[in-house]
Amino acid sequence: MIEIKGITKNYGELQVLKGIDLVIQDRELVTIVGPSGAGKSTLLHILGTLDTPGSGEVYHDSVDVARLSRDKLATFRNANIGFVFQHHHLLPEFTALENTCIPAWIKGDGRKEGERKALELLQLLGLADRIYHKPNELSGGEQQRVAVARALVNAPGVVLADEPSGNLDSRNKNELHRLFFSLRERLGQTFVIVTHDPSLASMSDRQIHLKDGRIVNA
Repeated sequence: MIEIKGITKNYGELQVLKGIDLVIQDRELVTIVGPSGAGKSTLLHILGTLDTPGSGEVYHDSVDVARLSRDKLATFRNANIGFVFQHHHLLPEFTALENTCIPAWIKGDGRKEGERKALELLQLLGLADRIYHKPNELSGGEQQRVAVARALVNAPGVVLADEPSGNLDSRNKNELHRLFFSLRERLGQTFVIVTHDPSLASMSDRQIHLKDGRIVNA
């Protein structure tokens, strides 16, 4: 599903990633763990094509993303990669249904088709009675489930999550963790999750340990 070779990344004089080689298989659920400052989020952003490496190669399903133009890369990202962040980044003026639809509408789905796919996911995630609520009318756990539905609406091959349960209480955190595994089984996505949560890391198929910009155990 994803292969990266020789990835480096510098911010000024600071070298954050120091030659990363990694293969992530289709339908794997892997976690990226390590101390703060190890380069976890930077690696995830490069995997998701949100950032470019200083050197090295990134392949998604054999597509060399560095060869795509800016517009084609944006289209590729929207269709093939879903993102879930620690902060849900829902648009406050839109309902749960509308927030979920946005990537589908950007992709070019008509309004009814986007709403059909979004409603299906929101029902799957237990939010059928909350679809017309705006973010400030939803709990933290509900907001994050809307963000998960939004990440899934275009049926991406891979979902990347950066500390997705970091702002949730214990009950909602555990529910979200179980949800990732349930979705992997039902929908067949690959999940790559940056986390400091040891319980989630221990549940994953594989832990990728980063330290000082290098993989020390995968």
